[in-house]
Amino acid sequence: MIVRLRSLLMQWTAVVPVVGVVLLAFTWGRDLPGAIVALLTLVLAGAVLAAVHHAEVIAHRVGEPFGSLVLAIAVTIIEVALIVTLMADGGPKTSTLARDTVFAAVMITCNGIVGLCLLVASLRHGLAVFNAEGTGAALATVATLATLSLVFPTFTTSKPGPEFSTAQLTFAALASLVLYGLFVTTQTVRHRDYFLPITRLGEVIDVDEHADAPSARAAGISLGLLALALVGVVGLAKGVSPTIESGVEAAGMPQSVVGVIIALLVLLPETIAAVRSARRDRVQTSLNLALGSAMASIGLTIPAVALASVWLSGPLVLGLSSTHMVLLALTVVVSSLTVVPGRATPLQGGVHLVVFAAYLELAVTP
Repeated sequence: MIVRLRSLLMQWTAVVPVVGVVLLAFTWGRDLPGAIVALLTLVLAGAVLAAVHHAEVIAHRVGEPFGSLVLAIAVTIIEVALIVTLMADGGPKTSTLARDTVFAAVMITCNGIVGLCLLVASLRHGLAVFNAEGTGAALATVATLATLSLVFPTFTTSKPGPEFSTAQLTFAALASLVLYGLFVTTQTVRHRDYFLPITRLGEVIDVDEHADAPSARAAGISLGLLALALVGVVGLAKGVSPTIESGVEAAGMPQSVVGVIIALLVLLPETIAAVRSARRDRVQTSLNLALGSAMASIGLTIPAVALASVWLSGPLVLGLSSTHMVLLALTVVVSSLTVVPGRATPLQGGVHLVVFAAYLELAVTP
């Protein structure tokens, strides 16, 4: 009996994703009592940890930068599905949902995750070292996508308000897909070495020297369980969102804070995976996860909502406010100065975290 219990506990990363999806099926779209919300929160936390475990198994099998790409795209696809579903059900009140979610993802990844990883790596190893060529290319792509999709709608005049016309939205969607496709090709085919971890001497680390890679069967199982875990993370996050909304309303905070909280929950698997890589002195892997997630969030969300806008009845507001545009510009400048040297101290990590803290503060008290 004890042996069986121990075996079950050792296989919790396989059990929790299944439990999460089962609970999601029974609770989706229902009003839940406090005890059930507490249970969903616990399972949500377990699903996050299971997702990180299975993502690391896949990453070990396929190697970098493919491993980072798998987790970034998987999370983003499910996040996009959730956004489109909520917009279809919510009507005009969800007109800013895509904008708020994408911008939250950019700020969380480019400042929160990047800052935390640089701080952890530099404190633990003395200096955070990464490949400036690959990271700079990723940052340039994120900055271009964010400007085309989130800044330009505020200044265009074809439609009133911070909205794109149909032609402009089509261009933004196609441009997002093209840029994201070019980046993935560059990252995985043409210049793969730019996105691999490097040593203190600048030598590329192309293998993981710690353990043998898992078998193809083990990686395949982990891929399926990763998908289940991510479905559970996003779905359960939506399940607890009414409780979060009530708490936010009771605290007198703007409703946009709900989107920030949900984005934080959805991006938690990538955050944990990125910090683990930073602790192992694989800062390039951490930056691949962070900037890749920001890029995927824009590059996949904008085309998806552009296509969904064909049948959505409400407006689609993508343009940022002046405050958020200042934060985006500050993020691009700070990130550029961080990337250029190819190494960072705790100071750079602290600067990114302060910018992220400013974003959270302005989200709570605009």
